[in-house]
Amino acid sequence: MFTKDEDMFLCLDHTWLKFRTAQLIQVGELAQQLTSSYCMVVVKQGEGHLSIDLETYRMQPDTVHVLVPGQTVGLCDGQKSELYLIAFDMQNDTSDVGVNFPLVGELPVHIESALSQLCEQLYLSCRSESAVERFRAQSLFLELIYWVMTHIRQNPKSDSRAAMDRTKSYIEAHYRESMTIEQLARMAEISPKYYVSLFKKTYGKTAIDYLTEVRVNMAKQLMLQTEVRLKDVAYQVGYNDEFYFSRIFKKEVGVSPTVYLKNRRQRIVAYSSTVLGQLLALKIMPYAAPLHPKWSSYYYNKYRTDIPLHLSGYRFNEDWETNVAALEHSQVHFIISTDQLAIEEKERLSHIAPVHIVPLYDKNWQEQLHATAQIVGALDEAVVWMEGYNRHIQLLRERLQEELQNDNVLMASLLGDSFYLLPTRGMRDVFRDLGLQPPLGVEKYAKNQSLTLEELAQLDADHLLLNIRQESETLQHWERIRTSATWQDLKVVRRNRLHLISSDPWREYSAYAMERMVQDIHEHLCDNRT
Repeated sequence: MFTKDEDMFLCLDHTWLKFRTAQLIQVGELAQQLTSSYCMVVVKQGEGHLSIDLETYRMQPDTVHVLVPGQTVGLCDGQKSELYLIAFDMQNDTSDVGVNFPLVGELPVHIESALSQLCEQLYLSCRSESAVERFRAQSLFLELIYWVMTHIRQNPKSDSRAAMDRTKSYIEAHYRESMTIEQLARMAEISPKYYVSLFKKTYGKTAIDYLTEVRVNMAKQLMLQTEVRLKDVAYQVGYNDEFYFSRIFKKEVGVSPTVYLKNRRQRIVAYSSTVLGQLLALKIMPYAAPLHPKWSSYYYNKYRTDIPLHLSGYRFNEDWETNVAALEHSQVHFIISTDQLAIEEKERLSHIAPVHIVPLYDKNWQEQLHATAQIVGALDEAVVWMEGYNRHIQLLRERLQEELQNDNVLMASLLGDSFYLLPTRGMRDVFRDLGLQPPLGVEKYAKNQSLTLEELAQLDADHLLLNIRQESETLQHWERIRTSATWQDLKVVRRNRLHLISSDPWREYSAYAMERMVQDIHEHLCDNRT
């Protein structure tokens, strides 16, 4: 909890703050994005959960979050939610090293209309056509910072939140026991009906779903032990019926406890997200893999409780020395990696366990899947998976021909202020496999050649699937582009045929990612047509 201390603000005597931009996020989901500057998050309205780095926070109007450069932020479970994302820079005019902004992290503040009004004025001023009004945004920003500093709340959590936390802790400590909603509601001293509503509002899931989640996660931990019996596991996590436990486990995890146990016999390290995607297609859960809420958001959200050892996935495995150190203290059987290893990195890994290399650029994803299957002894599973994938491709190809008729389709990414056509191998493979037709004129642009907005407009696409890179500079350009007259006049915008696609999975190249890309195409071009 933040404690207001006048000494903490002494550094402001030598600090320069520069306001950069203010965004009003008005969507239910915000993909995890990297911040290149300081950022302040202020909730305007709605419900949901903020994901900051590896932590999750409930959106609350009486809480402000301040992020430092290099952190990531996203929004999930948003319900008609709106929040302000305010970026700024800080500079110190003394020789002191390591001086940081005094307000960082989760800051409880008093609820007053002034906070929302200041944010709204700041948001409007920075978008004004008047240079004088945009200059005024600097003073509004400093006034906002002053307001936060002078309205920090020292009171503890509300009674209702404390009651919810007590029952949540009770579930975590007594998951082996049978419990009812009526029992938990009595502990919170509220009615069962209100308890059900309040628990879901507070934590994003029902109390029963949370109990099941805790039990299944504990079962996974028990399965890491050798010679464990499923009957004993079921009993230890609160299920007297082994077969009922198996049904619950398969519903939550996707595979039966027997298959899960078989996969756990081998402690496999997936040393990149690409390798993780190949293993998951083979229904094999690795012992260790890189996980991060931005750079591997899908895997992080879906599988972080299934993978015991989390390697750093920051900026696509930038922290390789930290990962090697983590593996040195674990007993893994073998490591699967792409050929993107530094010489020293590969040498150190080889002292831990045998290292198997799957070429990333010299093989397509099907060949990579086959090579991975050979390493783990799952060639039959690879054949079955490919047959299912090819059937799905054929069916969707026929459906798209019916839906699109003669419409053309364009796939692109926005990086900085430039557009790039089909920049990833996955995009190119899916585009070809589904028989999608590009607009006339695409052929004159070479691979990785950048396009301006005006050049993109000249292609006159019928459908545009656009990936916007989730980092500060690109997002600022996107804010300017999407409000411009040229953008608003695009046919895909006027006809509501712009489809925003996430970097995850579209920038990954694996069997599992390809399957998710195909599903993405189905949802955008078939299910959501207007």
